[in-house]
Amino acid sequence: MTYSTIDEVDVSVECGRVYEHGWQSWSPTSTYSVSQTSPRPERDWQHLMRFRPETPAPPRGFQAEGLLVIDPGTGGPTRVYAARDAREEVPSIRAELHGGRLVVEADGPVTVDLVEDGIGVALAVFGDACAARLGADAPRTAPTVWCSWYHYFEDATEYDVVENLAEIGRLRLPVDVVQIDDGWEAGVGDWLELSGRFSSLSGLAGRIHDAGRRAGIWVAPFTVGSRSVLAREHPDWLVGAAGQNWGQDLLGLDLTHPGARSHLWTVFRALHDAGFDYFKLDFLYTGALIGSRFEDVTGVAAYRSGLELIRDAVGARPYLLGCGAPILPSVGLVDAMRVSPDTYHPADTGDEQRRLRGRTCVEARAWQHGRFWVNDADCLVARPSFTARHEWAEVIERYGGLRSVSDRIADLDDWGIETTRRLLGTAPAPTPFP
Repeated sequence: MTYSTIDEVDVSVECGRVYEHGWQSWSPTSTYSVSQTSPRPERDWQHLMRFRPETPAPPRGFQAEGLLVIDPGTGGPTRVYAARDAREEVPSIRAELHGGRLVVEADGPVTVDLVEDGIGVALAVFGDACAARLGADAPRTAPTVWCSWYHYFEDATEYDVVENLAEIGRLRLPVDVVQIDDGWEAGVGDWLELSGRFSSLSGLAGRIHDAGRRAGIWVAPFTVGSRSVLAREHPDWLVGAAGQNWGQDLLGLDLTHPGARSHLWTVFRALHDAGFDYFKLDFLYTGALIGSRFEDVTGVAAYRSGLELIRDAVGARPYLLGCGAPILPSVGLVDAMRVSPDTYHPADTGDEQRRLRGRTCVEARAWQHGRFWVNDADCLVARPSFTARHEWAEVIERYGGLRSVSDRIADLDDWGIETTRRLLGTAPAPTPFP
C-alpha cells in the first residue's frame, strides 16, 4: 500500500496531542503527546487479532484507522483527519514528528476538518457528522444483562445458566437479559449443533422467558475454526488467516459467497426462532479481512453486508451488540458496541488486575456513546476474588452504557450484590455522555 503526505502541522512538542483511533473493539485507542509512539503488537497473533491485520504500523509515531485528531498545542485549530466513507473504505492515517512538525500521511482518501476547540469537542463534532452521514438511527435503550463468560468461560453448562437465573430471581436483581456466552456450540463455525453441555436452546430460552426475562446468546458469526465441519466441507467459503483461539487456527467467512450467506441467514433465523432476541456478535473483525472473495468488493463492504444479513434474519426488534468489531464500518448497523478489550482474564492476579486493561479505550471512546450506539465498557465483575472490582465498578458507573454483570451470583458478597443491583439499576440514557 502507498502512503501520500496530506498535511504538515506545526506543533508544540511540549503541549501538542494526538488522538489515535484503533481499528476494532480491542485495538488500542488513546490520546498521546506528539513525541510519543503509540503501542505496537509484540507478536504476530496480536497484529491479527488486536490491530488491523493488513496494515503494519511504522516504527515511530502514530497509525490510526479511519480517524486521527491533532491538537497542535500552539493555540491553532484542532485538525480532524477521517475516512470519507467508512461504508466502503477505511484508510490508515499516519503521523510522525519531524522536529517541530507532524507529517500526516494516508493510504486512501480522507477529509480534513478544522475545529476551534480541543480534541474532546472535535471528536463530538465528528461523531455527530459521521452518524448522520452513515445513517445511524438514534440509539435504543440497552437492556441490562447477566452474561456467563467471566465466571464459566467455555465450560458453561445449561445447569449453570438455570442456577443463575434462579439466583437473579431470588435476589430480584434488575436483569433484563440472561445471555449464554461461548460454550453452547459444537464448534466455532458449527452453530447449528450443540456442545454436550447443552440439551436444548429453545428449552433453555423458554425457561428464561418463563422467569420474565429475555434470552441472549453469544455467536462469532464471521469466524470459522480450522477444525470445524464447516471449514472441512466448505473451504470455498473461507477468507484469510484470522489468528488463533480455541486451540486452532481461525479463518474468516466470505460474506459475499451465496452459500455462506444462506448458511449465516439460516443460523440466525434458527436462533431467533429458538427464542433469542439479544445477540452478542463477537470476533467480528474476521468479516473484514483482506482476501479473495466470491464478489470483488472491499473487506469493509463485505463486512457491512454480513451485519445487514444478520439484521434481516432476526428482524428489527432484537438487540445486536458488536464485539471485536471494526468500529467505523459498524456505525448504523449495531445497537451497542464493545469499546475495549476484555477487562478480566482468569490468569490475572493482583497488580495485573489493577491495570484494568480496558479502561483507556473505554475513556477514549466515550464520545461514541449516544452518537453511534450504546457503549459497552464490558461486564461488571463484582466477586471478591477480583482485586480491581472497586476500581472497575467506578469505570462502569462513569462510562458503562450497556450494563452487564458476569459473575456466578451465588459467589457475590454483600458489596458485590449491592453494587450489581445499583449499577444495573442506574444505566444511563442512550444519549451522549456530558
